[in-house]
Amino acid sequence: MKTAKLLMVGLIVAMFISLSFTVPANSQHRESGSSSESAKDPGVRAGLVDSGAPLSTLTAAQLQFFQDGQMRFQHVDQVASGLGPTFNSNSCGSCHAQPSVGGSSPSSSQYPNIGPNPQMEAGAASGASNTMPFFITLDGPVREARFPFVVSNGAVTRTADGGVHALFTIAGRTDAGECSMAQPNFEQMQQLGNLIFRIPTPVYGAGFIENIADATILANMQANAGLKHQLGISGHTNNSGNDGSITRFGWKAQNKSLEIFAGEAYNVEIGVTNELFPNERANPPASCLLNATPEDTTNFSQSGDQIPSDIVEFSNFMRFLAAPTPSTNGIPGDPPITSITNGQAVFSQIHCDTCHTPAMPTAASSFTSGLSKQTAALFSDLLVHHMGAGLADNVSQGSAGPDEFRTAPLWGLGQRIFFLHDGRSGPANGGLMSAIEQHAGSGSEANAVIGLFNRLSPQQQQDLLNFLRSL
Repeated sequence: MKTAKLLMVGLIVAMFISLSFTVPANSQHRESGSSSESAKDPGVRAGLVDSGAPLSTLTAAQLQFFQDGQMRFQHVDQVASGLGPTFNSNSCGSCHAQPSVGGSSPSSSQYPNIGPNPQMEAGAASGASNTMPFFITLDGPVREARFPFVVSNGAVTRTADGGVHALFTIAGRTDAGECSMAQPNFEQMQQLGNLIFRIPTPVYGAGFIENIADATILANMQANAGLKHQLGISGHTNNSGNDGSITRFGWKAQNKSLEIFAGEAYNVEIGVTNELFPNERANPPASCLLNATPEDTTNFSQSGDQIPSDIVEFSNFMRFLAAPTPSTNGIPGDPPITSITNGQAVFSQIHCDTCHTPAMPTAASSFTSGLSKQTAALFSDLLVHHMGAGLADNVSQGSAGPDEFRTAPLWGLGQRIFFLHDGRSGPANGGLMSAIEQHAGSGSEANAVIGLFNRLSPQQQQDLLNFLRSL
């Protein structure tokens, strides 16, 4: 009976991808989309929040730089310190807040001590004349907005835009002088179907990701080539256009290093010009150009940890952040350890690990032994993959195309609220279950794996969800 059942499942899968591959024993056929009727995301893991701690191997001097970087990461910028003229929020920590500094979008209903979406306060601070965009709400997620294409004479053209269009301006603020600058017309862009969102990526363990050698990423990409071919998985690296090295930070793996990641975000998200991005963006009027540029520079007259610029200290903070710690405690519903163990096995059996690589080794690090030749349990291959029409944002960055995204690292997933690049999956619509289902769609490399997921028994699906919430 078991053999017949496995053969039947194999035939079904073979029809789906024209080839067959291993499925878990005791799998039951389930129609696509029916999985949410039984298995459910248990929700955000409660209990101890130890994310945001520094590496234990830091010297006293390195710890001092980490703490200074953390302080600057949380600092609220004003116009005099570089805020604007356009911005999405007024500090790095306001976007990277959940479940602690360095994380992702907060939610007042999940961790009330963090409070509501900080963009609400940032956009209205100091008398600003901003109208709150319709997609920014008290309960999150934090979002940035992009327009995939240029709009001309009220019509969407096929000319690529893809850039961030900041939510707010400094116009009307008491510290903004006579600046007059309108917000983008987000309602029009929504009506034209030319509005997409991104949410913050967590930066815990970022130093490990930065220190994984290109050769390691390439070797992992080439591993299990036959299975990946059967599954329809063909991810590739995103690369620097100049030196060809592998880029790895951001939703499309578009940034090479933590310092580039920090410099770009400081300019794009907060509006602060810096030594890597020294020019004001969005072509502001002269009335809004209130500071000499770049606004963030090396502090030549200072000493110690006060010498580096903000973006260098942001990088030190992120680089020295410890990786998230898995835990089986605090998962809603208190699932037994056997469920989590079984879920880990299912994760491998249905080949989630072909993209979400459980771990990769880091190279030797000159920073600290805590980053040197370590096992980074990131659950990502750091490649970009076609995710199909359903998730496509029609934005290209580097060699990552309109429907391609970096495999999101899963470490820390247990205490994350919103999922996917635009935060479309969260507590209101099934959370992790919704995020898994959204992986399937026309042209997605995940279709075969999601087909196997949909054929799991309800208990196997629940075990997998419980395992993910333990990460």
